[in-house]
Amino acid sequence: MQNYQIYTAFGLYLVIILGIGIYAYISTKNFNDYILGGRKMGSFVTAMSTGASDMSGWLLLGLPGAIFLTGLSEAWIAVGLTVGAYLNYRIVAGRLRVFTEHYGNALTLPEYFAMRFPKRAKSLKILSSSVILFFFTIYCASGVVAGAKLFQSLLGIDYTTALIFGAVATIAYTFIGGYLAISWSDTIQASLMIFALLLAPVIVLLNISWEEITLALEAKSQQTGIPYSNWLYNVSGIGVISALSWGLGYFGQPHILARFMAASSVQALDKARTIGITWMILCLGGACAVGYFGLAYFEVKGIALDSAESVFIEISKAIFNPWIVGIVLSAILAAIMSTLSAQFLMCSAAITEDFYHGFLRKNASSTELVWVGRVMVLLIATVAIAIAQDPNSKVMGLVSYAWAGFGASFGPLVILSLFNRNITSNAALWGMLAGAVTVVAWKPLMTTLNWKDIANLYEIIPGFLACSFVTLTSSIFSPVAKDVAEKFDEAEKSYNQQR
Repeated sequence: MQNYQIYTAFGLYLVIILGIGIYAYISTKNFNDYILGGRKMGSFVTAMSTGASDMSGWLLLGLPGAIFLTGLSEAWIAVGLTVGAYLNYRIVAGRLRVFTEHYGNALTLPEYFAMRFPKRAKSLKILSSSVILFFFTIYCASGVVAGAKLFQSLLGIDYTTALIFGAVATIAYTFIGGYLAISWSDTIQASLMIFALLLAPVIVLLNISWEEITLALEAKSQQTGIPYSNWLYNVSGIGVISALSWGLGYFGQPHILARFMAASSVQALDKARTIGITWMILCLGGACAVGYFGLAYFEVKGIALDSAESVFIEISKAIFNPWIVGIVLSAILAAIMSTLSAQFLMCSAAITEDFYHGFLRKNASSTELVWVGRVMVLLIATVAIAIAQDPNSKVMGLVSYAWAGFGASFGPLVILSLFNRNITSNAALWGMLAGAVTVVAWKPLMTTLNWKDIANLYEIIPGFLACSFVTLTSSIFSPVAKDVAEKFDEAEKSYNQQR
């Protein structure tokens, strides 16, 4: 294989992304631009940016790797995610776009919660920002791990050096260009991702016949005892419910909800839903096909993989010419960078807007806030790199934990804040806390009690239920202030006018 061709294609991608970052730097006039792009993103950019920031390296590394190991029984997660993403667009997107602008032009979720529930504004800001920093730092670490594995495979360097390469590639354009750089580059990155995920399984089918795939999977099944084509293999009721429940996470993911907040209008979000869900179905289907066909391909060729999560990388090297390999590897980096950059920016926003501007420097200029935000990107990246030092870290495990944390802490509260005028400030605070604590404590507590089956239930389910229950029941015992109810009615009216 002529590596210079791979490196040239890969390098060209990095140059383009950095160029976008520089152009975005010139276009960034204030902190609103840096965090939400001035709320002027169109439907196509919104859809592609939402998809790219959502899927991450998990789409091209974690999911194909899981399918490669245990077969189609892992695809239940893809079903849950697709349903959840659609409902998020349908239920939350338009209302959140209008409500966040109506409530003081809130740029972040913590700021929105503070404006929506003013009686506990300070406490909600601190708690929600802390939740973001805790879970996003873990989430960022998953992206750094995925990037390190890519650079390790591509360049043949040690894990620690690859870790730095992967992180620096993302930090550069996020630091420079903020939200504008992320959203514009995400459009390119999402296009690369769908190109690679649809092309790879097609080329595998051109290299080996369907009969060879069937025979190879049957032989592998007899060898391992795993029926790779069986969607229900070794999957209990709890297992299916846990996999499907990943869809609940969408309602509370700050980096995804920020895309809705940055859209130019409610109408743009309606168009974005069609584009985004189509893109998502094709990408998830392609990722499952890569893992499934990849298993058969390497069985036919008699090749053993060191890591299941590298199946997409290794199959690309095996079946594509060097130029296409460079593009495919760029797509993997695109998936990693698009999500990691969004996470860096959300952590930066939480510290800068909700702590620094909210409590330390209320009169800070917009220019000052932009530069503080950039410094915070570097700080969070440093912490994420430290967490990701273990070369045995699993992308899937890190993403799973952080996804549950956000879904349970913020998801019910986001929905209730947009639809229920009677939610009180105290209820919002205690509900958020209940969701976060449940996610953190669930597995250790169930394991301690020796309830092993229940411990396997994905933490997002008990966390989501705990947040919902506490928020709703706590609101029963105290009325909402008249001005808070009137403010909600005004936002509701504004949304109905813009539909």
